[in-house]
Amino acid sequence: MLLVFALTFLVIVLFQPVLKKYLPQAPVPVPQSQIQPVPQTPLPSNQAPPSPTVSAPSTQAASGKQAPVETETIIENDLYRITFTNRGAQVKSWVLKKFDDDKRQPLDLVNHAAAEKYGFPLSLYTYEETQRNALNSALYVASATGVVTAPAQITFEYAQGGLIVRKTFTFDHTYVVRVETSVVSQGSPVTAYPAWPAGIGDQSSSSSYAASQVEHQYNGNIERLAIKKVSGGNTLPLPFNWAGVSDQYFAAAFIPDDTLGYALVTFRNPLNIPRKAGSLELVPADVLGVAAGNSRGPTAQRMYVGPKALAILESVPVPTIVGAEPDLRGVINFGFWGVIARPLFIWLRWTYGFLHNWGWAICIQTLIINLALLPLRLSSMKSALKMQKIQPQMNSIKEKYKKYSMRDPRRQEMNTEIGELMKKEGVNPVGGCLPLAIQMPFLIAYYSMLGSTIDLRHASWLWIHDLSSRDPYFLLPIALVVSMLLTQRMTPQVGMDPQQQKMMSVMMPLMMGFIFFNLAAGLNLYYAEGNLIAIVQQVIMNRTSLGREMRELAAKRARKKEK
Repeated sequence: MLLVFALTFLVIVLFQPVLKKYLPQAPVPVPQSQIQPVPQTPLPSNQAPPSPTVSAPSTQAASGKQAPVETETIIENDLYRITFTNRGAQVKSWVLKKFDDDKRQPLDLVNHAAAEKYGFPLSLYTYEETQRNALNSALYVASATGVVTAPAQITFEYAQGGLIVRKTFTFDHTYVVRVETSVVSQGSPVTAYPAWPAGIGDQSSSSSYAASQVEHQYNGNIERLAIKKVSGGNTLPLPFNWAGVSDQYFAAAFIPDDTLGYALVTFRNPLNIPRKAGSLELVPADVLGVAAGNSRGPTAQRMYVGPKALAILESVPVPTIVGAEPDLRGVINFGFWGVIARPLFIWLRWTYGFLHNWGWAICIQTLIINLALLPLRLSSMKSALKMQKIQPQMNSIKEKYKKYSMRDPRRQEMNTEIGELMKKEGVNPVGGCLPLAIQMPFLIAYYSMLGSTIDLRHASWLWIHDLSSRDPYFLLPIALVVSMLLTQRMTPQVGMDPQQQKMMSVMMPLMMGFIFFNLAAGLNLYYAEGNLIAIVQQVIMNRTSLGREMRELAAKRARKKEK
């Protein structure tokens, strides 16, 4: 510690001549008769004030352009209310009028806790930190202040010491804003990217931060970078049609006019957040951001800031996309089964147009899907019951060939005998699995659809206030477990050991209940209703002649085991 203090003192002493030479000295008083009064202009904290000189008004205007005080400009339309500050010509608040936060207040997409540390939306990112701080702390001259109604255009300008900055923003009646920026230093263009550096404002929990990602698309290829794959300050000099940051329900995406020469800078910064709403205990999280623009000079692009709603995203044209749909639909990630999930959602949205309630729309859609799959389910159940019927004969054949090793050619005769038995009894070995394999993609696609679309966010149904979050009273997960228990007890298992059957009939429903416990209420509604329909189907199947025969076989096998 003594060595550190000694070296620090030595550096301060040795640098005194340098500081006196390059830093401005105290101004010499000038008589009032020689100068005109000029209002004092605040400058960035890292920029030294220029030495006052006596010059003509025209010379003063040419040497700098900056505002004397900080002001605000509010841009408003039916969808949003954006508050700009002329300090850095950046956004302080971006409120979406049609969406609420978890407290049922108008949603602000600016993450203020993160923005205070890492930058506000539409600030400028340069690779030189000193210059970046100067650009984002200077007082720009705004072309308009107060409240401005879209469609409108505002311009922010700043000039000082050879640095000339201009930002122009154009607004219409959509969620898209046109962004044009230009930074020139000593007559040469400076690489400065417009940025959205600090996450999305609806992130209020660890899970919401974990759902954020950096995305970009170039023609038919869409890359989504999860938090662990994002490097802070990394530059991706790849051509892209759009690029941005998003979380589960909202996105901020840059759309360049020309893909050539554009680059994407990714940000990943630590942030301490409350463990729960209103909690004083803090837990670590990572906040993501991006900056995008022309690496060769001035940047001209559009920017979408709004919900990940399919109808809205499909209405935003991206004419540079080749080989894929030229719009922003790729922002929504329907996953591997998107070919099923997207039509399912379009159908669900169409149903909602008649019922005006997403919960009842899910109920109707689930009913129709299960009725459509009814022939497959009946075929699966019939095949399973037939397989159980011949199970004792199959076990006898296996016992006969048990003495032969797996490599013995005579083991092939066992497979031949089992195949002939199945053919004789009309049993298809894959008949019970194929219908299930067809049904599973629908369940996975439904899960992906409900987790990716914003339409179910804060949508209510009966006792549920938000179909996109878990059931507040866990009634649907309980109904799911109970319905599975009933289905297991109603289904005869002739070829299964009774003890094993009892274990499976309890463990399987409990395991599914554990999995679905915290999942979205909309998905629980879909699955629980499907189970209730399956119970009805099982009741009908048990009343058939084959069903009665299987129940008799199961009872006979149980009595035999008890003896």
